[in-house]
Amino acid sequence: MNAEELIMISVDDHVVEPPGLFENHISGRYRDQAPKVVKQKNGADVWTFGGSIIPNIGLNAVAGRPKEEYGIEPTAFDEIRPGTYDIDERIKDMNAGGILASMNFPSFPGFSGRLFAAAEDKDLALAVLRAYNDWHVDEWAAAYPGRIIPMALPILWDAELCAEEVRRVARKGCHSLTFTENPATLGYPSFHSDHWDPLWRAVSEENVVVSIHLGSSGQLSVTAPDAPIDVMITLQPMNICQAAADLLWSRVIKGFPDIKFALSEGGTGWIPYFLDRIDRTYDMHHLWTGQDFGDKLPSDVFREHFLTCFISDPVGVQLRNLIGIDNIAWECDYPHSDSSWPNAPEELAEVAEGVPDAELDKISYENAMRWYSFDPFVGRTREQSTVGALRAEAAGHDVSIRASDKGRFEKSVGVEIGKLAKAATA
Repeated sequence: MNAEELIMISVDDHVVEPPGLFENHISGRYRDQAPKVVKQKNGADVWTFGGSIIPNIGLNAVAGRPKEEYGIEPTAFDEIRPGTYDIDERIKDMNAGGILASMNFPSFPGFSGRLFAAAEDKDLALAVLRAYNDWHVDEWAAAYPGRIIPMALPILWDAELCAEEVRRVARKGCHSLTFTENPATLGYPSFHSDHWDPLWRAVSEENVVVSIHLGSSGQLSVTAPDAPIDVMITLQPMNICQAAADLLWSRVIKGFPDIKFALSEGGTGWIPYFLDRIDRTYDMHHLWTGQDFGDKLPSDVFREHFLTCFISDPVGVQLRNLIGIDNIAWECDYPHSDSSWPNAPEELAEVAEGVPDAELDKISYENAMRWYSFDPFVGRTREQSTVGALRAEAAGHDVSIRASDKGRFEKSVGVEIGKLAKAATA
């Protein structure tokens, strides 16, 4: 399929939260304690909350920058692309990149909202988290119907309250909940505990997908403190592989047969081996480990419950039928450093050369619509939703690569994992 003819929905992008996020969504009682943006002496804009300082990590907002300026140093809002934090500019960037719709994971609260969960005052934390969700659903996503797949943050510290929040946002049309890939590393009960049952029941009944982003546990695969950061970046999908195994063998899927998970930014090329491995593990060991999937293989169960996602994964596309053509969705990862925006359509068309149109449609947008109960064709036809049509709407919008005007980015060579892993997963 020609790149201009594609229809593209990204199930993994990110928002750099704007400074005024909480102004219209939190009560007067907590207004002064809500997170706020403060400019530091070095010119960097940082979020502050409960004594914590959270910078805008450079790798989280490099869209429009040359690759030699990628880094993890703090940045100011006037140094990053407006589309990262301004919804009007985001839609222009989406149009220019040929992207019909996008699901946006959080930035400064952490992918699973663990910044708020760490607050000592849980009443404040609850007010802030609900205000964030209201902003995301009622303001960010609602500004352009059919363009942003709503996503909510979880209440990690209380499974019952989290279930209530799932039901509250589901009534607003939100069918995605970001969650940690491993609650145990954050000090909470694991997936193997019944602690989370109220949450699993709520997401199952409300048809909400539990979207698990790599790094959401606050840990990445680290081999040695002095290893170069390239090692950590290479091994990032291993976090998602671990989460998939943890959930597959847990009691969750057996107890909640309608539950759905998305493995965000985990890639797909490893999945055929993973499926072969879990089937062999089951065949060789289930009689003594006690695992029981009835008349199904673990690989069948995986395909019923897990959506897998890729940015550019030629091997995964070649092996798509071993993964399950109904279980694969495309992601852009705007504005992070793995993203190919604004040339993602050309990249996908090249990677998917020879893939039948019907299969590519599932990967590029239909699976996302079905899994997230999302209709992007609000006020527009399919013909008006193609890459070519969207780019025509964005005619004249500047997508050129530009170096930093202030020259504050520094090229980092041989950066050590021990110094940066925590910051990169904040």
